[in-house]
Amino acid sequence: MSIVATGGEPLMFTNLGIGVLLLMITTAIHAVAMKFARDLVHSHAGRLRQRLRTFPLYNVLGIILLMFVALFLQVYLWALTYLLLGAIEELEQALYFSMVTFTTLGYGDIVLPAKWNLLSSIEGANGIMMVGWTTAIVMAVVQRVYFSEGLAAGSDAKD
Repeated sequence: MSIVATGGEPLMFTNLGIGVLLLMITTAIHAVAMKFARDLVHSHAGRLRQRLRTFPLYNVLGIILLMFVALFLQVYLWALTYLLLGAIEELEQALYFSMVTFTTLGYGDIVLPAKWNLLSSIEGANGIMMVGWTTAIVMAVVQRVYFSEGLAAGSDAKD
């Protein structure tokens, strides 16, 4: 078993290096989005509590949209990487492949050259972590908006 692929293909460590670099960048993107979401919720505590009683669904939708944009930026980064590596030739295909891989949907209708299989599997692992983190953020906001003390009296709030 060799770590060098035949025909001058990249080393396993090249895939790992690119994958780890992208993992660190996507984590930073997600952390910034999470901090922005947290700051939005905490910076307007008094006014926000009043608004939450009236329109809680809008606040949850705003956080979901923010986190989706963060996830899309991460998918876009992976897609650009595949383009730069020549693994996929067109942006739309790269975005589609990356979204399907990042979300671990894995249709399999677009397949990368074998030398990039490890890299694409790292994207799948990265996606699992980021989608899980997003789920935790959204659930924390839902708990705060719908179930936190002080808002319980506003349980007759409109969606």
